[in-house]
Amino acid sequence: MMSVWNATLSAAMLLALAGEVPGEDFDHQHRAWGQVLRAHVQDGLADYAGLKAARDGLDAYLDLLASVSEARFARWRSEEQQAFLINLYNAATVHLIIDHYPVGSIKEIGSLLKGPWSQPVVRLFSEKVTLDHVEHERLRKTYDEPRIHFALVCAAKGCPPLRSEPYVPDRLDEQLEDQGRKFLGTPGRNFVDGKNRTLHLSPIFKWYATDFEKKAGSVMAYVRPFFSKEVSEKLGRGDFDIAYTNYDWSLNDSKSADSPR
Repeated sequence: MMSVWNATLSAAMLLALAGEVPGEDFDHQHRAWGQVLRAHVQDGLADYAGLKAARDGLDAYLDLLASVSEARFARWRSEEQQAFLINLYNAATVHLIIDHYPVGSIKEIGSLLKGPWSQPVVRLFSEKVTLDHVEHERLRKTYDEPRIHFALVCAAKGCPPLRSEPYVPDRLDEQLEDQGRKFLGTPGRNFVDGKNRTLHLSPIFKWYATDFEKKAGSVMAYVRPFFSKEVSEKLGRGDFDIAYTNYDWSLNDSKSADSPR
């Protein structure tokens, strides 16, 4: 009986040392991040001035994510892990912006040798890593899910919209599908020129072409299901070329004078 008690006590001590508390549940609904998003994000644009003036909620949320150990993370379902990392990436990007706000573009942060995505600004598993590490070493390398490119937000008007809600495990598939439809349906970033038989796509589909090709065989085959049935059938005939639109790196700031209404 004593040996069983000692084993149980030892396990509890190991969990405590690893930052785990027996019976404690992580909020996979990411409610704290949801409160920040609902208060400061609308139609994909962020109120960075308001966020900077009232940043406690964002800081507390990032503190919560930083408290999760890698051992605990490893026990989660794939959807829980992906939602965690996507929300972390987006929250850390917003945090990076307000640390330097006012700024006209995320590309103004850092230097030519070490840009914003190469800064060790993300607290993950007891260390500081870069946004590039979260995207390329964690998400892209582990999950084989091209739709993350519709969810990760780089704080630019050219990137997919920042949702006014967090990504959550039980709705992750639905949210990623919705993001794909919204992004590919955004005029100026992605559109079909039927007269000239050309599909104009965001440079995201050029930068990460291998991810989309690995999943569907080609970029064209991957994006077709995100368009209407009529457009998808036209694209399926195979006589469309692909051209890439210009990427707008200006800040997705709701307070900027030229923000779309």
